[in-house]
Amino acid sequence: MTLKAEDFGLELENMRFSFEEERGVARLVLDDPKKMNRVTMGMRDQISDLFRALERDGRARVVVVRGEGERAFTAGGDIAGFLKEHPGRLSLLHENVAAPERFPGMVIAAIDGYCFGVGLELSLACDFRVATERAVFGLPEVGLGMIPGSGGTQRVSRLVGMTRAKDMILRGRRVPAREALEWGLVTSVVEPERLDEAVEELADELLSRPRLALEHAKRVLNLGYDAPLEAALQMEGYAYGMLRSTEDFAEGVEAFVEKRKPEFRGR
Repeated sequence: MTLKAEDFGLELENMRFSFEEERGVARLVLDDPKKMNRVTMGMRDQISDLFRALERDGRARVVVVRGEGERAFTAGGDIAGFLKEHPGRLSLLHENVAAPERFPGMVIAAIDGYCFGVGLELSLACDFRVATERAVFGLPEVGLGMIPGSGGTQRVSRLVGMTRAKDMILRGRRVPAREALEWGLVTSVVEPERLDEAVEELADELLSRPRLALEHAKRVLNLGYDAPLEAALQMEGYAYGMLRSTEDFAEGVEAFVEKRKPEFRGR
């Protein structure tokens, strides 16, 4: 059965959502191609609400986020709309865009065309970024007298280092897909016609992995990245000890000894 946004009590603006219940794969499509799939303030809230609803529901293991059409994942936010917002709200933009990072399951950004501003920031909050050869990345906010405000300055610098982050952000430089791959900004780069196939292959691979181990590894990686080493090691140790008591770990060990494919059940 394929579920829609309304099945989760949600209404989406310029977005499409579907969920393959049997497979455990959800798909969110930014769907405003005439405006390069721009992300409005309302859409930011709805994206956060959607991931929260999926977490409460508990059935989605993989979420794929992409933009409609070939021109853009999204070319950014609703620029004119920022002038209508109170500065206090604008200072919290990073919270909604971080929804994929908070979601316990795996999130894949499928990127074709322009990936600018909040589009890049949203993709950086995902676990994997699969881009096409024609994808282009950028944070152009300085050219508007502003800075990236949805996590861009911090996530880019942590992923690619301060020198490259300053080169990209302070100059408003556009980074092509292959260079983004060299920097570690994206996971992989494929030909445009292979984007869907590559994303499906990655989703299938993740679905074949033990759910509990993936979710705990994601949490430990995200929380431990900026923590002192000793605190991060403690988090890793607690997660390791907890997973030791799961049925999946016992199955993994038995399958390894018996030289067969494990059957993980998420318990």
